[in-house]
Amino acid sequence: MSGPGPSDARGGHAGAEWFAAPGQSTPGEAGLRFSCTQCGNCCSGPPGYVLISTSDAAAMSARLGLTTDEFERRYTRRLREGWSLNEVEGAHGFDCVFLDRHTHPGRAVCSIYDVRPAQCRTWPFWPSNLKSPESWARAGRVCPGINKGPLYTPVQIRVQRDAFNI
Repeated sequence: MSGPGPSDARGGHAGAEWFAAPGQSTPGEAGLRFSCTQCGNCCSGPPGYVLISTSDAAAMSARLGLTTDEFERRYTRRLREGWSLNEVEGAHGFDCVFLDRHTHPGRAVCSIYDVRPAQCRTWPFWPSNLKSPESWARAGRVCPGINKGPLYTPVQIRVQRDAFNI
């Protein structure tokens, strides 16, 4: 299994880090605010993918008490982009196979949160969401946690952004 690695797509980031300017989320402060509301919007919707790396698969399979081969057979599919977690069609569209909408009524929680894949750990600080203030605002229309909660500094944002390229 091969999967996504660290982002090497620095082009477009250097010199264009609008989020490093004061006042993007809070007047006078550099950075962006985010707090997960457990709405599940980032884990469901139209058909898509959650790409996983070999180390992601190993951590998830260990957490579930499965061999990596068994984990891959049960929970993943091969796409052109790499290995992806399966989806389950439901009332909200296509949910990640690990999204739990039943245990905690009114919330959508990840049943493997402690070992969730890099793609999930780095949301919403993906390069595609950080291209411009407009990209960030577009992500905020589906994610109620964007521009709310604790302030992430430009350094924290860069670390997240550069950990996974999507």
